[in-house]
Amino acid sequence: MTDTIFIRGLVIHARHGVMEHETEVGQRFVIDLELSSDLSESSRTDRLADTVSYSDVVATATAAFKDTNYRLLERAAGAVADAILKAFARIGAVKVTVHKPHAPIAAIFDDVGVVLTRTRQ
Repeated sequence: MTDTIFIRGLVIHARHGVMEHETEVGQRFVIDLELSSDLSESSRTDRLADTVSYSDVVATATAAFKDTNYRLLERAAGAVADAILKAFARIGAVKVTVHKPHAPIAAIFDDVGVVLTRTRQ
């Protein structure tokens, strides 16, 4: 059985992008996470030790996203996925969506971004 923990709308200011002003000033990014894990034990025991701490996941994702300036969203999302899988043995797969709502595109748009899904090997 696979269950899902989700975190949506995590807002992080970072300096990712190809253009010089993106790396100097930075911009707001929004991250959504879906974590696949068997939650049957924690659903019976009601113990944090039997699940994954949302707070710890947010701290891990934030550090992975902010600690390095990436040119591509694909790489930034991959760093988040890799860090989460490395830090949390209970997570079997992670889906990372990175929204870049203020991307420097000469068009009117609601949102752009990437979605990556990674599974434990």
